[in-house]
Amino acid sequence: MQLSVEELGDIEAKMKRRREMEKGSEIRSAIEELSMTIKLKPKDNPDASSHVPTKPFLHVCNLVLQVLDKIGPTMLVLRQDIHQNVQRLEKLCEVNPSLYSNVVEMLKKEASEGNARKVSSCSRAFVWLTRSLDFTEALLQRLARNLEQKMEQAVEESYNITLKPWHGWISSAAFKVALKLVPDNITFINLLLAKDENYDTLKEEMQTLISLLGPFLEEIHSILRLHRLDMLKSP
Repeated sequence: MQLSVEELGDIEAKMKRRREMEKGSEIRSAIEELSMTIKLKPKDNPDASSHVPTKPFLHVCNLVLQVLDKIGPTMLVLRQDIHQNVQRLEKLCEVNPSLYSNVVEMLKKEASEGNARKVSSCSRAFVWLTRSLDFTEALLQRLARNLEQKMEQAVEESYNITLKPWHGWISSAAFKVALKLVPDNITFINLLLAKDENYDTLKEEMQTLISLLGPFLEEIHSILRLHRLDMLKSP
């Protein structure tokens, strides 16, 4: 979907206001959401590995939006994609909140209808949201290892191993051009810092989030493989 210059300007203004209101809270909030997601998994269900609580998952994705927002215009297209994919899952969840409180039920529904691979499917939206989380995990891993690493290098390396294999040449070329707009690492790290944080506590929180994201994403990728969605590429 193409947005007008005015619409893009409005989006950027809203994101700027959100940055000011929620400065530095994204990492902590994501830790809380992922911890909640783990608690919500049915422990007495042998099929618990096929349970992805919809709302907590989408909350984490929205927090990723806020992190990507701090990288700036480079991530604009990815941010738009995440936002639209979140809305797609939210819309189906509203149809039957009880049934679709588990994302896997959405995958089963679309598979039975033969719609899972369609461009507008929730299954495809779930795949790309997962890959966006893969990108975020890879980026945080690099920064947690070395807060002084150049942002451009960290973003490019993370993109190459998580999103590039599934993007067409147009998306890859657009990303390469936009890569020149990433902020320096000090600017980005300072944007992530909460008011009561220093670099050491931020690094610890990054490592905590990574430790939660890793197993969570492994389970999701297993689900995607089970439903034969793991190899989907951009249309």
